[in-house]
Amino acid sequence: MSQPKPLKQPVSVLVVLHDGAGQVLLLERADNAGFWQSVTGSIETGESLSETALREVWEETGIRLRAEDLNDWQESTVYEIYPHWRWRYPEGVTHNTEHIFSAVISKASSITLAEHVSYQWLPVEEAAEKVFSPSNRSAILSLAKH
Repeated sequence: MSQPKPLKQPVSVLVVLHDGAGQVLLLERADNAGFWQSVTGSIETGESLSETALREVWEETGIRLRAEDLNDWQESTVYEIYPHWRWRYPEGVTHNTEHIFSAVISKASSITLAEHVSYQWLPVEEAAEKVFSPSNRSAILSLAKH
């Protein structure tokens, strides 16, 4: 009998992967066709935020970044968790704090999808329009400042 997945902590990372020349990597969610996003994921017990960011990039793209490859923006956004995803969190949790990172990767990087069904590189403005999350949109549009 398999163990149930542990509940998520309401602290996550958003990692905007880009090529440093105006192109952003987006991933399409497997559980929600047409929902595009940057790398995201919740912190696990004992992890630092940067460790979470590195793990999520690895899990979602197959790319192994080093800690020095990450740009920690030292910014976060608090948002309301969509009601249809609240079952993943402890009872009564309605908001998540998302910490923002970015990293430059080559467009020639080999992408291995595990949690998503497709990926694409898009110019900043198009990527910002395509993502479903307002905080993801804002981070993509703020790339030039970081």
